[in-house]
Amino acid sequence: MTISEALTVDQAVDRMEALRSTLPTGDGVAVFNRMYLRVTRLVRERLGETYFADPAGMSELDAVFAARYLDAVEAASDGRRPAPCWRPLFELRNRPGIHPLQYALAGMNTHIEHDLPLSVLDTCRLLGSRPEDVRADYHRINDLLAQVEAEVREELLPGPQAPAAAEALLHVLGVWSIDRAREAAWATVEALWELRHTPAVEDAVAGTLSRTVGMVSRALLTPVE
Repeated sequence: MTISEALTVDQAVDRMEALRSTLPTGDGVAVFNRMYLRVTRLVRERLGETYFADPAGMSELDAVFAARYLDAVEAASDGRRPAPCWRPLFELRNRPGIHPLQYALAGMNTHIEHDLPLSVLDTCRLLGSRPEDVRADYHRINDLLAQVEAEVREELLPGPQAPAAAEALLHVLGVWSIDRAREAAWATVEALWELRHTPAVEDAVAGTLSRTVGMVSRALLTPVE
């Protein structure tokens, strides 16, 4: 049984909380984990409200989504290499000169542009639905991701007392936008859905996506200090 089959939203929160208590504060994975824990808690709160059109379906999607990140954590802990899209974050997690905000956004880049579209497809297969059936709630999840991303940017950006550091950081982070990432992720959903009857081609495209997303994450982790 895979993590994605066994996981619930509560279990995902529990695992991320356990990671938060064990990882050093400055560790790059710890930085992203804190950010993603905020997102997952927020989704869990909304599942009990009227925020989502299909709370049960979104609970499944959120669990599958979280499992992809936790799979990468488990691989690194076991001495295995995570998927190419996650390797930059895990390989550079303690590299000097990388600002915490870079770790947060590199992790978000990987999780949105790679993990989210594949998780949508996995959830559609599990529930017997189509991407169009989850599109409205997909955008609601993205709105929560964008909310937390904006909060984290504000919290972690260097203050006016460090103008040089802020300028270098903004130059590096200028290669990525959460709005473009969200648009690209949905385009990936639609493209891979059309390839679902040709698994070899679908796998090849997904593998290329993982490597391409990893390249952007590595660029986001260019040292700025």
